[in-house]
Amino acid sequence: MLSLSLSSPRSQRSTPDEHTARLLGWLLLALLALMVLGPLVAILGQAVLSPQGQWQGLQVLQQTLTQPGTLAATLGSLKVALATTALVVPLAYAYAMALTRVALPGRALFRLLALLPILAPSLLPGISLVYLFGNQGLLKSVFPDGGIYGFAGILIGEVFYAFPHALMILLTALAVDDARLYEAARTLGAGPLRRFFTLTLPATRYGLVSATLVVFTLVVTDFGVAKVVGGQYPVLAIEAYKQVIGQQNFPRGAAIGLLLLLPAVLSFGVDRWLQRHQRNMVSSRAQPLQMVNTPLTRTIATLVCSVIGGALLLLLGTAITAAFIRQWPYQLDLTLAHFDFDMVDGGGWLAFANSLKLALATAVLGSLLVFAGAWCSSRVRAARRPGQLLHALAMLPMAVPGMVLGLGYIFFFNHPENPLHGLYGSMTLLVLCSVAHFYTTAHLTALTSLKQQDPDFEPVAASLKVSLWTTLWRVTLPANLPAMLETARYFFVSAMTTVSAVIFLYTPDTVLASVAVLNMDDAGDTAAAAAMASLIVFSSAIACLLFALLSHGLLRRSQRWRQPRA
Repeated sequence: MLSLSLSSPRSQRSTPDEHTARLLGWLLLALLALMVLGPLVAILGQAVLSPQGQWQGLQVLQQTLTQPGTLAATLGSLKVALATTALVVPLAYAYAMALTRVALPGRALFRLLALLPILAPSLLPGISLVYLFGNQGLLKSVFPDGGIYGFAGILIGEVFYAFPHALMILLTALAVDDARLYEAARTLGAGPLRRFFTLTLPATRYGLVSATLVVFTLVVTDFGVAKVVGGQYPVLAIEAYKQVIGQQNFPRGAAIGLLLLLPAVLSFGVDRWLQRHQRNMVSSRAQPLQMVNTPLTRTIATLVCSVIGGALLLLLGTAITAAFIRQWPYQLDLTLAHFDFDMVDGGGWLAFANSLKLALATAVLGSLLVFAGAWCSSRVRAARRPGQLLHALAMLPMAVPGMVLGLGYIFFFNHPENPLHGLYGSMTLLVLCSVAHFYTTAHLTALTSLKQQDPDFEPVAASLKVSLWTTLWRVTLPANLPAMLETARYFFVSAMTTVSAVIFLYTPDTVLASVAVLNMDDAGDTAAAAAMASLIVFSSAIACLLFALLSHGLLRRSQRWRQPRA
C-alpha cells in the first residue's frame, strides 16, 4: 500500500519549473480572456442598452430586427452568401480534383494562381470590377447602366475572395485516398461516374461541408466587397458600419453585430459536431492513388484550371495594372503618379508604414503567444487545467467575425471605467485585436506541430535533472521553428489584408493601408486605391517568399544535422 501511495500521481509534486509554467498558463489564459471574452461581453451589454445607456433588455434587439433596413440587409446577405456558396464550392471542388487526381501540367502554377487572392484585401476585387465593368470600364457593356454596382458585383467579388479558402480545405480532403478501393470498384465494373459518387464524394463529405460553412460565413460577414461595388444593395456588414460610423447608434450596431455572429457560431458548432462524428476512411495500409493521365481527362482538367485561374488572375491583375496606368481607359501610358499617396486623402505613406508595423508586431507577438499557449496546453503536465481552458478559449475567435470583434473592442476598451482605456486609439490595441482575430488557426498549427513531438521529452529531461526551460530552449523550440514561422507568416499576411476587424479602431495617426484603400475609393481616387492595394499584395508576397526561404533553410540545416558523420 505504501509503494502504491508513493507512486500515485497525487504524491508527485510539481517542480519549481512546473509551478512557473503553470503560472504562465494562467497569465496567458487571462490575457486571451481580455482579448476575446471582454469585447464579446461588452458588445452583448451594448445590445441590451438604449442609445442613452439605459437598460432595456431585449427591446433594442427586437427594435433592430423589426426595422425594414435590418430585414432587407439580412435577406440581402443571405441571398449573396447562398449564391456565392453555390458557385464557389463546386468550382473549388473541380479545381482541387484537377490538382490532386490528374497528372496536370503546370500544377504548381495553377495552385499558385488559385491562392493569390489570399494576399489581397477584400477591397481589391471590388476595385477591379469597377475598372472592368464600371461606368468607365473596358467591358462596361456587359453590365450596362451601372449593373455591376449591386448584387452582381458583390457576387463576383465574393467568389474571388472566398475561392482560395474553400480550395485549401478541399485540397486537404482530396489529398489522401485508398487506391485499393478504386481498383476493387473497377474490378466490379463501376464506371468513373459511379466511382465518384460512391467513393470520392463520401470520402470528402466532411471537407465539403466545412468548405460550405466557411464560404457562407466569410461572405455573410465580409465588408470590403460590398463597400466598393455594393451600391444600394443592402447587406448586414454595411448596415452595421452605417449605424456605428454614420449614425453613432452603438446599441443598434451591437445588435446587428450579434446577427453577424449567429452564422459564424452556427457554422462553428456544425463543424465541431462533424469532427466528433467523422470516421477515418483511410487505413494505415492505404495505397496512394495514381494520377489519371488520359489525354481527355488532362485536357478537361487543364481547361477547367485555366478558366478559373485565368479569371482570378484577371481580377487581381486588373487592379495592379490600373495602379500604373495614367488614366483608365483613355490614357494607357505607364506612370507612378498614383503611388504619390500624400497628394490624396486616405492616410498617405503613413498608412502603409503603419500596416507594416502592425503586421510585424502581430507576427512577433502572435507567434510568441500562440506557441506559449500551445506549449502550456500540450507539453506541461502541471499546467493541464489552465491549458485545457486556454485551448477551449483559443477556439472561440474562429466563430467571431472580424467586424463583431472590432465593435467589441470599441465598447470594451473605450469604456471610461476600464483601466485599459488608455489603449484605445493606439497601435497596441490594433495589434491585440489582430492577434485575437486570427488566433485560432495559428493555435491549431502550433498545437499540431507540438503534438507530433515525442511526449516523453519533458519527463525524461526531468528525470535527468534537466530544467524544463532548458528542454524548451534546446529541444522543443528548435523542433517547432518551422511551425512558428508558418504562424508568423499567417499573422503577417492576415494583418496586412484585414479590413473588417480594424475599420472601427483606427485613428488619423494609426490609419492602415487596407483602410486607406477604402478611404481613397470613397473619395473617388480609385487609381490611388488600386496602387495601395497593389502594395499590400506585393508586401504580402515578399513576406511569404522570405518566410518560405527561411523555413527551407532551417529544414536543410536540420537534415544536415541529422545525417550521420563519418
